Amino acid sequence: MTLYLPRTTTGQITETLAAERHSIGGGAMNMVLTLVVVTDEATHFEAVQAATEAGKEHPSRIVALIRRDPDADPAVDAEIRRSGTSGPGETLLLRLYGPLGDHADSVVIPLLVPDSPVVVWWPGAGPLHPAEDPVGRLAHRRITDAASAPDPYTDLRTRIEHYRPGDTDLTWTRITPWRSLLASTMDQPCGWVTAAEVTAATHQPSADLLASWLSLRLDVPVRRSTSTGPGITAATLDTDCGRIALHRLDGRTATLSRPGFPDQTVSLPRRGPAEALAEELRRLDPDVTYEQAARHLDALTV
Repeated sequence: MTLYLPRTTTGQITETLAAERHSIGGGAMNMVLTLVVVTDEATHFEAVQAATEAGKEHPSRIVALIRRDPDADPAVDAEIRRSGTSGPGETLLLRLYGPLGDHADSVVIPLLVPDSPVVVWWPGAGPLHPAEDPVGRLAHRRITDAASAPDPYTDLRTRIEHYRPGDTDLTWTRITPWRSLLASTMDQPCGWVTAAEVTAATHQPSADLLASWLSLRLDVPVRRSTSTGPGITAATLDTDCGRIALHRLDGRTATLSRPGFPDQTVSLPRRGPAEALAEELRRLDPDVTYEQAARHLDALTV
């Protein structure tokens, strides 16, 4: 069931939510967090869809802030999707007109689930200083996606310079399977790693973060090479016993080669926003590993 409240107020939205909770016996009180999605009209459908998919693993109230005509009179149009309609939690689509777009935090505060963490996600071009953003100040975790920026690498570097505990970027989350596979190769005796290389298409900040992480953890020089993609296509480790190589040419499966072992085909699909977002919602404390890899990338670039 979906309710439409044109030209409404936060008070009316809150009253409607309370009536809905009363009619179904609780609803939002069982939510583990509030997920605020800051987006625009052009991309809100995919963003809300991804948030809803992630919400199946992490029941949450989803509040999508969609900025409309900044020159219009201040107004709010609300769309309320009842709990159970598309996910375990309520979904609120708030279209903000006029100067309300610059004061979205005042609209969001009354709609947060009481006594629960707040996560803010910018699926498109997000603020360069998320912790100082009016909505970002409300959050325990702030999730951006540099891959959506016109210049992804510069966008990521700028955010790293303004990093605050609780910040993270989906360019980091997308390389979790790569990091897991490469770390697992160290479970078998393989000799001392002397160098490494990461190969990816241009404008892939995930590859730069992977190279930074390898350099930090292995304390070796890591070369960043360019390929035609898609995404990251290879990561290699040169060891005393030979080369460990992980090659992915189709964006779906990869070949793992190790000295003394037959080649192994492993599943390594490129991650979509829903899967990456769901992983980020599994932890609400600062991601120390991301911070270390990001700061190391910044130091390497300097």
